[in-house]
Amino acid sequence: MAKRASGITLQQLQYFIEVAAEGSISAAADLLYVAQPTMSAAMKDLETRVGRDLLTRSARGITLTNDGVEFLGYARQVVEQAELLEQRYLGRPPSRRLLGVSAQHYSFVVDAFVRMVKATDAAEYEFSLRETRTFDIIEDVRTLRSELGILFRNDFNRNVLDKLLRDSGLAFHPLFVAAPHIFVSRRNPLASRPRATLDDLVDLPRLTFDQGANNSFYFAEEILSTLSSRQEIRVSDRATIFNLMIGLDGYTISTGIISDDLDPEIVAVPLDIDEQIEIGWIDRTAIPLTEQAQRYLGEVRAVVAEFGVELLD
Repeated sequence: MAKRASGITLQQLQYFIEVAAEGSISAAADLLYVAQPTMSAAMKDLETRVGRDLLTRSARGITLTNDGVEFLGYARQVVEQAELLEQRYLGRPPSRRLLGVSAQHYSFVVDAFVRMVKATDAAEYEFSLRETRTFDIIEDVRTLRSELGILFRNDFNRNVLDKLLRDSGLAFHPLFVAAPHIFVSRRNPLASRPRATLDDLVDLPRLTFDQGANNSFYFAEEILSTLSSRQEIRVSDRATIFNLMIGLDGYTISTGIISDDLDPEIVAVPLDIDEQIEIGWIDRTAIPLTEQAQRYLGEVRAVVAEFGVELLD
């Protein structure tokens, strides 16, 4: 890099945040109504001023270097504080809100997301919610495609997940511990039972979320992933898994937290096994959460608390 110059501008920080979010200089330029050469020059000048490479440029777009990841955390804090000053003393309206969340397939995640969007005070916002595979959640947060991720761990996958998170510069923050339940259709004979056993499930199709190329037992979204099943169906989304619960009397194992508003035809039945499901959120250790991310986590905690579940943080 060239010799370090002085004076980073607020505009450069705003540009950098958008480039990081979009993964593309041209996309960020279009979003901010700036000419692409101007945006590109601003990023090169920013790198010159800080004396470090912040971006890795390739034909597939832009990714952040390790220095860029750390710099982004500070840039977000500075821009957020500047916006608060403008709102407080200049009467400016709240700025456009940004947030990306990647998660395993939990209805409380969606419920909290809905509440966050309804409660936002911004005239403009760009939120994303990706229900996706376990490995992809970790990659999304590592590469800053999402600011935070939500997934589960237990005694079986804990060591593998924790090592992968550490190697990726991520941290796991526990939210709550849930007792295992099965999700079944209201018409399933097990729906009226106070509890279900593993023997009750032998003749029912087990429904699991497909993990693609990373289909390791340790990345499974359900506990008891090593337990054999005579009938097993892998799916890629919640809508399909719920339709198969209704159409085939299938089941899946999850937390027991399910929204009647979002999934009225599905019920949770306690599963009589000696296991626990720890749900938590992950983020980059070097980057503080934005206020919008903190607001979302607040909604998650509120939704979970309504089910009588004790929160861990």
